[in-house]
Amino acid sequence: MHYLWLVLKGVLLAFLLVLMAMGGVAWSIVSYGEPPDYPANADAALVLGAAAWGDKPSPVFRERIRHAVELYKTGQVHWIVFTGGTPVPGYPSEADVGRDYALKAGVPMTAMLAEPDSRTTWENLQNAKKLAEPFGIHTYLLVSDPWHMRRAVLMARDLGLAASPSPTRSTRYRTLSARVAFLSRETWLYVGYRIFRMVS
Repeated sequence: MHYLWLVLKGVLLAFLLVLMAMGGVAWSIVSYGEPPDYPANADAALVLGAAAWGDKPSPVFRERIRHAVELYKTGQVHWIVFTGGTPVPGYPSEADVGRDYALKAGVPMTAMLAEPDSRTTWENLQNAKKLAEPFGIHTYLLVSDPWHMRRAVLMARDLGLAASPSPTRSTRYRTLSARVAFLSRETWLYVGYRIFRMVS
């Protein structure tokens, strides 16, 4: 009985340590998305894909597009690179939806590139690099949600991109349940990539 109690205590202690470690990772993800300063300029804004509803961006994706358009209009970047494929054949890709939205917002077509095949953050970055380098684009401001930044920047630098974070000014995940779900998922994905190099 005493042995079983020791085993149970060990399991509980291990569980608490893992929980504390994951909490620390989650806090670092939140903190990384809100640093005091960001690099002001780069060759391009690289917009990581998010859901598109037909030919319209979801609220999350719209926030990213608007942020990239602002970076372009203030002269902080000379290009915008949109990424993201489509989950359903025959529907517009996320990249094409983003480019069309930015075009209507006043960004010329000649200042935009679209990578329409990627389905994950890793593919967003990898495919964007191949697409953009022939145009002389070598430095990037990564545009995504604040809590996506830590994993995205780590992946970008592992791929050899000179990338700096430029998160949207707010997240469209507004409700508590949505924010908890997003942060929990992002924490697991970050740990999975950092330790096991699982790409997604």
